Amino acid sequence: MKRKYLLMGLLGVFVLIQFIQPDRSVVATAPSQDLCAALQPPASVAELLKAACYDCHSYETRYPWYSRIAPVSWWITNHISEGREQINFNTFGAVSPRDRVEVLKECSEEVLDGHMPLRSYTWMHAKARLSAEQRRALADWFSARARYSGAKGEE
Repeated sequence: MKRKYLLMGLLGVFVLIQFIQPDRSVVATAPSQDLCAALQPPASVAELLKAACYDCHSYETRYPWYSRIAPVSWWITNHISEGREQINFNTFGAVSPRDRVEVLKECSEEVLDGHMPLRSYTWMHAKARLSAEQRRALADWFSARARYSGAKGEE
């Protein structure tokens, strides 16, 4: 009998927490500030960026169905907020020239070292899984852009 009440109570709590949904509002940004607009990567690199990076590092997040179920929704929203705090590709154009070089170097290192995209993300998002060649291409592009930006005196 106690078990039945416990299960009913847990179910009730689960239902109630569904009404506590995180903020998913999208901030309007100038398209010219976007990393792809500012740095104009080749189409293949832009495609990799959109598939593997933009869900967590931009305002262009495509939320999966399970992101509407608490408490998973809270975890996902927090993860995305942390990703945007690190770098938001939609506002890359507003990053100071000196910081751009560092951001690009860091992006290259994170991708090359296999830290990005996160395994917890690629587990549920097959399109974000990067092959060794794709990982190398993306890291090389980030590195080349960092060198180019530094050579232009932006360092």
